[in-house]
Amino acid sequence: MRLWKKAAGALKDRNSILIASISRRSAYRNPDLEALIIKATSHDESYLDYKNSQRVFQWVRTSPIYLKPLMWGLSTRMEKTRNWVVALKGLMLMHGIFHCKTPGVQMIGRLPFDLSSFSDAHSKQDKAVGYNNFIRAYFLFLDQKSAFLAAEMKVQRGLRLKQMEEPLVDELTRLQKWQSLLDMLLQIKPPAETMIVTLILEAMECAIVEIYDVYSRFCSGMAHALLRIYEDGGKVEASMALRILQKAREQSGELSRHFEFCKYIGVLNASEFPKVEQVPEEDIKDLERIIDGVPKRKSIDRMVLPQEDKAIVVKGNGDIVEQRESKRILRTIITDKWEVFEDNLMSDWGGSSSDVRSTTTTASSNALVTFVPASSNQDIPDLINF
Repeated sequence: MRLWKKAAGALKDRNSILIASISRRSAYRNPDLEALIIKATSHDESYLDYKNSQRVFQWVRTSPIYLKPLMWGLSTRMEKTRNWVVALKGLMLMHGIFHCKTPGVQMIGRLPFDLSSFSDAHSKQDKAVGYNNFIRAYFLFLDQKSAFLAAEMKVQRGLRLKQMEEPLVDELTRLQKWQSLLDMLLQIKPPAETMIVTLILEAMECAIVEIYDVYSRFCSGMAHALLRIYEDGGKVEASMALRILQKAREQSGELSRHFEFCKYIGVLNASEFPKVEQVPEEDIKDLERIIDGVPKRKSIDRMVLPQEDKAIVVKGNGDIVEQRESKRILRTIITDKWEVFEDNLMSDWGGSSSDVRSTTTTASSNALVTFVPASSNQDIPDLINF
């Protein structure tokens, strides 16, 4: 039966490639690109075709004119399929496309296909439910983050044109969105051990990379927001920040459990993750003081250095990379491994411009989403301590 399914899947892929090859070339259709998409999202569940995936990425990076036929071809493939293997490979391909450093990709917005109600029609009922939930969760994250980043690019572009600083409330709202994305990422996991197969592990490797990226961006953004609150914020902003920190405290426990689960099932990238530390109680109390009406000066007096009135960001080797005037001192250790996670919404999702890949269970150099391992002695903070 298994051999029959494999042969039937290969025949479907061959027919799809044949149909694509005789289609008319237009602004929305490119037969060569469609053939690569079909090969990269084949029905074979035993492996992921890195070679053809990389070829798709090369087309994306070559010229923005190929983005439309790419999205048309991938969307058509995703909307038609009722096979979890094809759907999952398509999502991983889309994930890798997002890591291509091209402005057009970052402005896609909502994905042009919908897998929010995906239902597999080729597996047993008990397995199909698990695959369906996994694919729906993966799609939800990619769809929402794509929409979020496209909206943020427009906002940041407007702020630059007006030469004005982003309102503090908007900055805090963005942090809440990062937390929502992190919640979505934590839902991408196999619900049963029978689902722990090669493709699922491949997708989990990609999801772990995103957790690292999203959480690091949240930490950087929270540090910056707290500085602004202590200097200029009011009760409204402090209340928002307090809710965010309380949510971060809950997520720290969820992250630790998720990493342990990923290590248990064999996700290699999870083994590189250091310990997740708790939200400092001092930050919670400082915000509560501001909400209660305690003058900012008194609420932070205990944190002011007697001879130094600067926030210092230090690299792992001790070099000072940034100094900024402040009433408090901001300390964070940033190793060379962490420098890819900048507080810059205009950047890509942490991918490399020259090596767009996905991490695999064999640590292949052909991976779709680039993993930057943490230093062995580096702790992931829930936020950067003040």
